[in-house]
Amino acid sequence: MSPLFSTLVLAAEEEFNPEHEFELPAWVPIHLGPIDLSINKAVVYLWLGGLVAMALGIGLMRIRIKVDPDTRQTAGETIYEVIQTQIAEQGLPSKAMGLWFPYVASLFLFIWSLNFIGFVPLPLSDERFHLFGLELPTWGIYAATAQISVTLTLAIFTVLFTHVEGFRWNGPKYVKSFVPAGVPKGLIPMMAVLEIISHAFRVISLSVRLYANMLAGHMLILVSIGLIFILSGLAAVVTIPFATVFYLFEVIIVVNIQAFIFAALTAIFIGSAIEPEH
Repeated sequence: MSPLFSTLVLAAEEEFNPEHEFELPAWVPIHLGPIDLSINKAVVYLWLGGLVAMALGIGLMRIRIKVDPDTRQTAGETIYEVIQTQIAEQGLPSKAMGLWFPYVASLFLFIWSLNFIGFVPLPLSDERFHLFGLELPTWGIYAATAQISVTLTLAIFTVLFTHVEGFRWNGPKYVKSFVPAGVPKGLIPMMAVLEIISHAFRVISLSVRLYANMLAGHMLILVSIGLIFILSGLAAVVTIPFATVFYLFEVIIVVNIQAFIFAALTAIFIGSAIEPEH
């Protein structure tokens, strides 16, 4: 999780506790009755991810569009084409593209931005170190998508939109899609219950897949660096190369794949609700 590089400024004799990386103390406490709306590190990273996603969309795909595209515009068009052909068109029917392509594209860019920022060291930390008499925030890495509350919220929206669109396009007969064709009448209630359970588990599968992958990646990198202080300096010969390779694997592969899978499954779920016969 984060902050990763805080271990580099801790004294070697201090106890290394990876569980501290899961703590999210409130930076700005905000409470509306029983509802906790406090601003913490996760909230700040969500804001930052949203700003980066908007900057990518505007900067690559809207500003100074030319007939003869430059490198920036080519990158934007490539991203747009991948989202359209490999994500949206694979799951959404043509009649729903105008409404749901912007959402699927925004979802991909938002999750990608959160994942990528999660591997960029930033001075957004609960820990501090002293330099020349100044107390400064430790530079570290942190992924908002390694918080189950974040991925769970995104998954709930996906499943909610799925059923809203199912009823909007098909009306009450959308309920029939919960029972496969040809099922004997005596098994219809059981099959309907099983289908409802499977739809509920979509929330779990979507949220846990993204959360677990990002959490595991950050923890492995953190533990690899922490071993240098727990064992000895000689451990760096093994742990630093391992952490570097795994870091590159996460940034180059996992960051992109997890954003792609979440957006693609969202398109497939919404598309299958709009046209359940397919």
